[in-house]
Amino acid sequence: MTFQDLNLNTPLYNAIEDLGFEKPTPIQAQAFNLVASGKDMVGIAQTGTGKTFAYMLPILRHLKYSRQDNPRVLVLVPTRELVVQVVNEIEKLSKYINNRVLGVYGGTNINTQKQAVAQGQDIIVATPGRLYDLAVSRVLQLKSIQKLVIDEVDVMLDLGFRHQLMNIFDILPERRQNIMFSATMTSDVDALIQDFFINPQKVSVAVSGTPLENIEQLRYDVPNFYTKVNLLTYLLEDHNNFNKVLIFVGYKKIADRLYDMLEARFGGDVCVIHSNKTQNYRLRSIENFENGIHRILVATDVMARGLDIDDVTHVISFDTPQYPENYMHRIGRTGRAEKKGQSILFSTEQEQTFRAKIEELMQMQIKTNTLPEGVEVSKELAPEERPVVKERHNPTKRLDDTTGPAFHEKKTKNKKENLGGSYRRDITKKYKKPKTKGDKNYNRRNKKRK
Repeated sequence: MTFQDLNLNTPLYNAIEDLGFEKPTPIQAQAFNLVASGKDMVGIAQTGTGKTFAYMLPILRHLKYSRQDNPRVLVLVPTRELVVQVVNEIEKLSKYINNRVLGVYGGTNINTQKQAVAQGQDIIVATPGRLYDLAVSRVLQLKSIQKLVIDEVDVMLDLGFRHQLMNIFDILPERRQNIMFSATMTSDVDALIQDFFINPQKVSVAVSGTPLENIEQLRYDVPNFYTKVNLLTYLLEDHNNFNKVLIFVGYKKIADRLYDMLEARFGGDVCVIHSNKTQNYRLRSIENFENGIHRILVATDVMARGLDIDDVTHVISFDTPQYPENYMHRIGRTGRAEKKGQSILFSTEQEQTFRAKIEELMQMQIKTNTLPEGVEVSKELAPEERPVVKERHNPTKRLDDTTGPAFHEKKTKNKKENLGGSYRRDITKKYKKPKTKGDKNYNRRNKKRK
C-alpha cells in the first residue's frame, strides 16, 4: 500500500512528498479509515512505527477551515518534549494547510501561553497539568473539542496523570471522538477505556509489549554500579559503532553522577537530561544530541516517552527498570523507521527479577553476553548499594528515659498557666489605656467615662 491508496487531499500529498515518505506503516494504514469514521478507536503499536501520523493524517484530512477561536482538536501527551515533537510533526503535515497549532506545557510562562490561546487555535497539543490550568482560568474553552487524542496513554497513567485526566474529561463535551494510542496495554489503560470510550474499535499491529524485530537485544550480568561504569566506558570507547548512544538510568541523582564520570572521560561528547533541568536546557540537550554535537546522552525515563530522534545506534539501559513497560519505551528510541538498532541491558543480582518480568512481557529471552576481558570488576559499592548497618550493642546509647546533666527545670515565669479571660479588660485594669494604638473611638469613650 502507498499513500496514494489513502483518501488524502492534495495539500497532504504534497506535504508527504516533501517529507520523502513513500508508503504508510501498518498502524497508519489500518487506523486511517477508523479515525476518519468518527468512531472511538484504540491503537496498539510498538514505538517507532509512526503513531503520530496515524492519527493526524485522517484528522487533518477532514479538518475544515474555520475562523473560530476555540480549538476543535485536543492532543494529550505525557511530557513537554513530546509536546514540542508532536507540534513539529503537525506543522510538517500542515505545510500546505491553513490551520493553527499550539503546544502548551508546564515549566514556561503561563501568561505567554494564555496570550497565544486567546488569538484562536484549531489544534492544541498539551500536557494534562498545564491544559487543566488554562481551562480552569477560563482562557482556554474546550466546549468545541470534537476529537480527543491521548498519545502514550500507558506512560501518562504511570506518571500519575490519571486524576488530571479525569478532571479534563469532566470539562470536555460529551459528544466527541476519543482516540488513544499506546505501546502496551495495561490494566489501568483497559479501565480507562471501559469508563470513557464508547464501543471503541481496536487496531493492533503487534501484541502488547512486542519489540520491533529490527532491534537487536543484548544483556550483561554486572555485579555493581562501578563495574557498570567500567563496562559502559569500555563500550563507548568504540567511537565508530557507538556513534549515537542513549543511556537510560532510573533516578536523577544517578544520572548526574554518571554524567560527571563520563564527562571526565569523554568531555564534550556527553550531555544529560532529567526533570530537574530547566526546559531550555532539556530542549537544547535533545537538539545537540540529535544534530550530532553530543555523541552520548544520559537520561532518565522522561526521555523514553515517544521522542523521535533519528539514527540512534544504541540504547543502553544502565539499570533494569522495575516496570517492563518502561523497558519497551526505552528500546523504542532506536530502530525507528525500520532502521537497525541495538539495545543493551545491564543487570545486577538484585535486578534479575525485573529482567525476568521484561522477558515475560516480550515472550522472549534476551541474549546474554559475558563481560569483556578488558573490563575491571570493581569491589567498590555505590552509596545505595552499601548494606545498612544496624546498631545492636552501642555502649554510649542510653536505653532509659532518665534526664541527663543538661536538663533543667523551667523558670517560674514560664510555668504560668493560661486561665483565659478578657485580654482587653485585664490590660485596661493594669495600664488604664487601650493596648491598640490609634483606636480613637476607644480613647474617646474612656475620656467620657472619666
